[in-house]
Amino acid sequence: MYLRATSARRCVRSTDPKGVIMIATSFERSPQRYARLSGIIYLAIILLGLFGEVYVRNSLIVSGDPATTLENISRAPLLWRAGIVGDLLMQLCDIPVICIFYVLFRPVNKPLALLATLFNLIQTAVLAGNKLTLVVPLLLLDDSSYLAAFSVQQQQVLAYLAIKAHGYGFGIGLLFFGFACLVRGHLILDCGFLPKALGRLLQIAGLCYLINSFALLLVPAFADVMFPAILVPPLIGELSLCMWLIIKGIDVEQWRRKAAAKDAQLMVHGG
Repeated sequence: MYLRATSARRCVRSTDPKGVIMIATSFERSPQRYARLSGIIYLAIILLGLFGEVYVRNSLIVSGDPATTLENISRAPLLWRAGIVGDLLMQLCDIPVICIFYVLFRPVNKPLALLATLFNLIQTAVLAGNKLTLVVPLLLLDDSSYLAAFSVQQQQVLAYLAIKAHGYGFGIGLLFFGFACLVRGHLILDCGFLPKALGRLLQIAGLCYLINSFALLLVPAFADVMFPAILVPPLIGELSLCMWLIIKGIDVEQWRRKAAAKDAQLMVHGG
């Protein structure tokens, strides 16, 4: 359990029910630094996501054409691998942002901050595991003798099916992220140290993610009609949040007041 810093002191000392003295963490002493760090890493996540989805896959995948798609990958295997690595770096960057957001919003509402954290962690785990589907086309391009069991056409179809499966896996992961955005948007609305408009934008982003994912699973034809327009609001919402954190940061005094109030509650209930 963390102890929160107050506006009057750099760190707070208190005693847990067992009498163990705890001191404020580095985050609690310098919340602004970590808030800005989360914004920088968040921006890196967005850029890595655009690189993998727009620059790599959009340039190599030809919709409805397995033969051309696998041929494109065979001509640019390094670019395809870079897209996979970029996506994995994006998932690695998720972890520090998730941790910082949890500590940032914990004084506002600890159960909801934890709920958003769990939703986000599940999303990250799903998306990281989902990268295996993008390795399949590379395996099918290998010269191993066992691949002789498949005709060229079969290899093309298998590679394309794996890529299609990746799209569905991505949608499943975004289901959990959509709920994380809804919860964090609510926390921003209540926090007082970030503009309420950012909370609304993040909730709209979460709603769009949910609509897109459920449509992909239930009515794929409708999802095709909405894509990519349905993902424009999420881009605006997430980009606005990360840029605000980088440029403006948080209202530190307001955050410390929230943290101090939470400390007082813990001390009362702990006593």
